[in-house]
Order: sequence, then structure tokens, then C-alpha cells
Amino acid sequence: MRKKLFNFRIFTLLGCLCMCISLLATPTNNLLPKPQQVKLEKSTFRLNRVKLTTPVLDKTIRTLITSWGGTIDNNARNAIEIRLVDKLNDIPLNSHQAYRLHVGSRKIQIEAETETGVYYAFQTLRQLAQQSGKRTTFPGCNITDWPAFRVRGFMHDIGRSYLSIEELKKEIDILSRFKINVFHWHLTENQAWRLESKIFPMLNDSVNATRFPSKFYTLEEARELVAYCNERKVMLIPEIDMPGHSAAFERCFRHDMQSPEGMKILKLLVEEVCDNLDVPYLHIGTDEVGFRNKTFVPEMVAFVRSKGKKAISWNPGWNYQPGEIDMTHLWSYRGKAQKGIPAIDSRFHYLNHFDAFGDLVALYNSQIYHATQGSDDLAGTILAIWNDRIIEDEQSLIEQNNFYPNMLAMAERAWIGGGKEYFDKNGVILPTDEQSEVFRAFADFERRMLFYKEKWFQGYPFAYVKQTNVKWRITDAFPNQGELNKTFPPEEKINPAYFYEGKEYGTRSAIGAGIYLRHVWGNLIPAFYANPQENHTAYAYTYVYSPKEQETGLWVEFQNYGRSEADLPPLQGSWDYKGSRIWLNGQEIMPPTWIATHTTRSNEIPLGNENFSARPPIKVTLHKGWNKVLLKLPVGKFSTPQVRLEKWMFTAVFVTLDGSKATDGLIYSPDQQK
Repeated sequence: MRKKLFNFRIFTLLGCLCMCISLLATPTNNLLPKPQQVKLEKSTFRLNRVKLTTPVLDKTIRTLITSWGGTIDNNARNAIEIRLVDKLNDIPLNSHQAYRLHVGSRKIQIEAETETGVYYAFQTLRQLAQQSGKRTTFPGCNITDWPAFRVRGFMHDIGRSYLSIEELKKEIDILSRFKINVFHWHLTENQAWRLESKIFPMLNDSVNATRFPSKFYTLEEARELVAYCNERKVMLIPEIDMPGHSAAFERCFRHDMQSPEGMKILKLLVEEVCDNLDVPYLHIGTDEVGFRNKTFVPEMVAFVRSKGKKAISWNPGWNYQPGEIDMTHLWSYRGKAQKGIPAIDSRFHYLNHFDAFGDLVALYNSQIYHATQGSDDLAGTILAIWNDRIIEDEQSLIEQNNFYPNMLAMAERAWIGGGKEYFDKNGVILPTDEQSEVFRAFADFERRMLFYKEKWFQGYPFAYVKQTNVKWRITDAFPNQGELNKTFPPEEKINPAYFYEGKEYGTRSAIGAGIYLRHVWGNLIPAFYANPQENHTAYAYTYVYSPKEQETGLWVEFQNYGRSEADLPPLQGSWDYKGSRIWLNGQEIMPPTWIATHTTRSNEIPLGNENFSARPPIKVTLHKGWNKVLLKLPVGKFSTPQVRLEKWMFTAVFVTLDGSKATDGLIYSPDQQK
């Protein structure tokens, strides 16, 4: 009897284990962004011949069905049925973007209030699709889903750094799969006016551009991009920046925008944009400028509205009262939302300052403007790329700004809502408690993001690998100084001169491939040290277990160069101006040969290979067993003549020699624990 009971328990345990493994393997666990409500069913829908009923998106849906290997047949037993309903019940907000999706053994049924909701349901189906050869199946489920924030977008500063229409379409297409729904097109800047004008063709003449001369978008291309966005339920928001950031306008017309002559010309240009682009909003800028003409902004807002468009304006910028502007767009920490005026949050969302790893943690964990969901006064968020410094090729711009990983982090946070803090509370450091809710949520997001990196982002710039397994000890002085000194060459033995005024921060653990000791924005964004001091040296170390001796790659850097700074490249033979160093198994790893060698700061000299994502990984050898990684992390002043905004930080993680993924089978443990 006992043996039978024991066998029964083993059988039950194995059954539960198999069920758990099955649940972990189901495509619903890979959805990104996560739906608001998911209930699994035991059925499976096998796509072959299918009857299609839909009042909207007929061509789009037929194309998807065909791509999945299905055929449409009105006599088929299996069906895909789409219904538009007057109201979806139990949807708390943004019901115009919501949907219900039921996948049964014989029918896929979608209900939504709008075509947009149907489109999002099919993006979820696209992620659920399991393809084996020519056969596609979908797991049984019931999903009720809606976005926490109605605006989830990205911005390119095209005025400074031109991107081709083909590149923009590529980004819009793949990001729409993750329910990104806004593209903010910053078209004009001091450097150039990028939108064609038929009225004033000299505005686009190369003589009036200081960057990428002759690079602009024809009105036909702009209309084509609007249509491309509309097909993917992405709202295009063009920006004509006024009255600041307008040196290109002034070079052409010899008039300030705020002058009577300048306003007449500007109105003709705005009218041309409004007449040619079928979009609901026009962004009018109004930031970083002195207002000499107090009637300029109210008059331009009224003019934009008279052309059937709503107006968006940066904040800080012009001061509005409710009703005087249709939406504000918050930038810098000084941006403030106002009751009665919808706001978009971009305050700490400037990718041009982000590093690849630490800032992604803060972005994913963050609430949007201190709120867990949107409201009439809080529309959502936009991630922005401001390339004050020129970057000459499209791939570098996307890769060095870590565009796709950051966009996927925002796509989920803005869809599901929540977040445990704003960007400036706990900041860029992962909790070391791996069972904490914050850590587990980020680790789960990271897993799903890397799943789609492998599935859909092959060939895309995507400089990110798993970091939730990369563990460090960071200290001023090691408990066993003798052991430490065996690693250093004699001149590098630790002595009290490395301490800040003889004081120690102590020894603590950290997790991540990139660790900020002090953030680039200083005290605004908390980092590893709560009160970092200048003229200090820290050390980071870990042990890495390799199951075999192998040659592999190493991503390493000590100053992630912001794309908005004119910082000088490091001197040859040095990692940076701080004196940072790294050893692997006691052998120092030397920096690459730097491409850029200029000694005069300039935004017109492009970055070279300073950032790890812009160069091949460093080739190293890992021994079988435990390998010691040790980093010396000094810092002098937080702002120097060479580097205006010092990032006291490091990035170190082992990757394949081509940098496409993390090196398999490694264990990172400062305690040498498997």
C-alpha cells in the first residue's frame, strides 16, 4: 500500500512538473507587452483552411493569414471572426485601443470598439503564432487587453541627424508589433529644415544646411510615411520647431521667426504642412527660446487650429492656461504637467544620454510621470533621441542609443502601467534580492525581450544581452588585501590614498552588465553610491565559471559616450581620462586602438569606436573553471575639460565574438558559488 501511495505521489509530482514546464513553454508567457488579463485554455487552433469574417482590415488580415500558411475558404469549418461592438465591458480606460481575443479549437474570435483594437489583437496573435514548417497553431486562451496609457511613442531628431524613409519605415513596422502607436518627427532644427517646401524651395537648399546638406523629405515621401503609419495604427506627429531652434529658417529668409515678416513666412510654411499631411496634431516646439513677441505663440496656436490641427508644445516653454493648447510635451526634470491640459512625459527619457544597461533598468521600473495609469491629463510617454553630436550613419545612431531594447521596455511599461517608482527614486540599479518583485519583473521582461531579439530582430542593431545573472562585489578595499594584491601589479597595490579623505564606502553587491556608481545626471538619478564623491577609487570584482576553456568576446567600457556631448576620445592606451583598468585572471586587458584622435571638442566630429556597441568585442580566453575579473574604478572631477558630464560607471559582460549574444554556460559569482 505504501509503495502504491509513493508511486502515486511521484506520478502526481511528475504530472505537475510537466504541467509547469508546459505552461512556461506556452507562447502566452512570451507576450510583449504583457496583456492585462490572460486565461489559458487546453484547446489549440490549427490554421489551415479558414472562414474569415471581418468588417475592417480585410487586406491586412488576409496577408497575415497567408503568411502563416493558411488559406481563406468561406466553406471552411474553422473560422476567424472579427466583430466591432459599441462597447467593451469591464475596460477601465482607453477602450478605443482595447480588444478581446478568444482562441478556441475551431474559432478565433476578436471583439473591439475600433479598427485599432482589432489591429492590436492581431499583433497579439502574431506573437502567439507557433510555426512548424508550413503549419501554424495558436494556443487556446481568452485575453482581455487595453493600454494603461494612450500615447506610447518615439521621437527622432531628424533636423540634426537625417534618417532615410526606409529606416523610419523599418522602425515603425517592427515597433508597431509591440503596440507602439506614436512617431514624433522632429523635422526642423538649427542645422537644417528637413521637410520640402514647394513655396520656398530655397529653404531646403544645401547652402542653408550645416549638416547632411541636400538631405530632406519630399512632400510625397512625407505623405507616404503618414499613410505607412496609419496602416500600422501609428500616429505621426510632425514638429516644426518655433520660434527657437530656427537658425536654418533665419539663414534662408534673413528674418527672425518672431518678427512680422518671419511670422508671415512661417504661417505659409505651416499651412503647407497642414495641407499636405493628414495628421491630427502639429508640434510647434516653443522650448529654449526667449519670447520677444508676446503674441507669437497664441497667434501660431490659433493659426494651427484654424487649419484643422491640434497643437502640441514643449514644457518648459510657453506658459499656457487650459484651453490655450491641446497638449504639452514635458522635457527635462523641470517639465510640469498641468491640470486640464493633456501631457506627454519625456522628462528623463532622452536615449542620447542613456547607457545600454543601467538606464534600461530604470526605464522599465519607472512609472510614467508618477502615475500607474493614464488619465485625461496624462496621455503617456515618448522616448527621444537628440543627437546634438553628429553621427554619420543610421546603424550607429540606432545602436549607440540602444534604441530597440529601450523601446521594448517602454512599450511594456506604457501598456501595462504600474511601475514601482519614478526614474529619480531608486534609479538605475537592480535590487540584489533576486526574489523581490522588482527584480523578478525585470528578469521576466528581459527574458521575453531576448526571445524577440532572437525571433524578430536578426540583422537589427540590438546591443543587449542578459544581465540579471551578472553579479559583482564593489568595494574600496578588499577584506583579503593580500589576495587582491596578488592580482595587481606592484604599483597598483591598494593604499589609503585611494580613499576619499581616508573614508571607505564599504563593500556591497551589485547585479548587472552595466553599473553606474554615479549617474551622468548626478544627484537627479540615484546610482550605486548614495553620495558619490570626487577624487575617489572603487573596485569591482567577480568570478566567472566557464564549463570549458574557450575563446570568447568581452564587452567593456568605463565611459558610455553620450550622443549629445562634444567629449574628447580617450588617449591611446587608456580606457578613459579617469585611469580605469580591467584584469582577467591577473592579465590586464588593454583598450582598443581609438579611431578618433582629435583634441578639440566639437559636436561636428562624430563619435568613433568609443562606445562598446560601436566596436567588435575584445577577444579573450576563459579558462575551464573559475576566472577572476577585476576592475579599478577611479574618478576625479565629475566634469572635466575632456568630458563634460562624467559617467562614473563600468560595463563588463562576456559575449560571443560577433557580439550577437551572451556567452553560453557562464556563471558570475563573486563567492564562486555555482
